[in-house]
Amino acid sequence: MKLTGKTALVTGGNRGIGLATVRALAQAGAEVHFTARSSANLAAARRDLGETPATGHLANMTDRIAMATLLEHGFDILVNNAAVIGPIGRILDVQVEDWAANIDINLTSAFHATQRALAGMVAKGGGTIVNISSGAAHRPQEGWSAYCAGKAGLAMLTRSVHMEYAEQGIRVFGFAPGVVDTDMQGAIRASGINPVSKLPRASLAPADEPARAIAWLCTPAADALVGQELDIRAPDLRAAVGLPPLG
Repeated sequence: MKLTGKTALVTGGNRGIGLATVRALAQAGAEVHFTARSSANLAAARRDLGETPATGHLANMTDRIAMATLLEHGFDILVNNAAVIGPIGRILDVQVEDWAANIDINLTSAFHATQRALAGMVAKGGGTIVNISSGAAHRPQEGWSAYCAGKAGLAMLTRSVHMEYAEQGIRVFGFAPGVVDTDMQGAIRASGINPVSKLPRASLAPADEPARAIAWLCTPAADALVGQELDIRAPDLRAAVGLPPLG
């Protein structure tokens, strides 16, 4: 996987799948930037990255001015990774303000980043956008009404970008990373509210697997899959990326 000469931005790249994606893109030769929403998170990511060349930016996804300023630099690759799971609870048990905040982060802010990135990509003849999707975009889970709705909206945004801008060189993918050992999964286990929360931590995949797949999607090798919602559990995709088959 060669991405030499490409610039990439990973939102929420300070931990979990985001941080692993920063590493994978940098290893493929891209100049990588990432966002974190606090100075402490930014510092922790820099420590974890060690000698991996990457530039962190203090920017909350819901801060439209900060994100617009960052995206003015122009990127060849945008990975819309930043997301939250909460509020976790049945519909009568959550506050509308918390529900709306989830949609703002998981969908509206991803739209804004996409919109800002697209302008530069179209101007220079192309670019790649990877939206981190989820099985929850297509199958409801008890207690996750906001998360499911936001990810379903993001899946439709992927299709809309493909329909409107594929002819202008924009490669867009929705990518479901599977159940990965991240802090989000820790919050899910703590909730105990649906079958996903019952999965033992030992059964969760490492973050470097979806990160390798995301980096692969940013290369021409994935051109035949442009515009699609993809799942890391698909055998053909795993084989193409070079991941081991699932047991």
